[in-house]
Amino acid sequence: MSDYPRIDVTVDVVALADVGGEPHLLVVRRGNPPFEGQWAFPGGYLEVDEDLAPAAARELEEETGLALSADRLRQLGAYGEPGRDPRNRTISVTFMVDLEEPVEATGGDDAADARWRPVTDVQAEGLAFDHARILADALASR
Repeated sequence: MSDYPRIDVTVDVVALADVGGEPHLLVVRRGNPPFEGQWAFPGGYLEVDEDLAPAAARELEEETGLALSADRLRQLGAYGEPGRDPRNRTISVTFMVDLEEPVEATGGDDAADARWRPVTDVQAEGLAFDHARILADALASR
């Protein structure tokens, strides 16, 4: 057994597209706890043999059906505030992509639903985990 506590690594994708001049965000409705039923970014755990951007592209496709090459994703930042995920100490490396227009999305894997929603609606309703903070960073970097 290690003297160090286990720390999980996840990847998340902030996918944005403008519709009629209004930014829309691709979100998934979480199908499992924690935050079951709430909207969140597509994302999940890094596999032991994966690099970060390919893992983010894999999670995006598994949860939304949106297949993008990993080189289309731009690393936004890493988020590791203790308590950000109630399951365990978790660090998320977050990527973003700006698309010219929304692409059809369908919930898959552990996502109960996936859809493009106006950013203002998502901000008003709130997001799971610390995704509201991450969204603010993504919007500021556009």
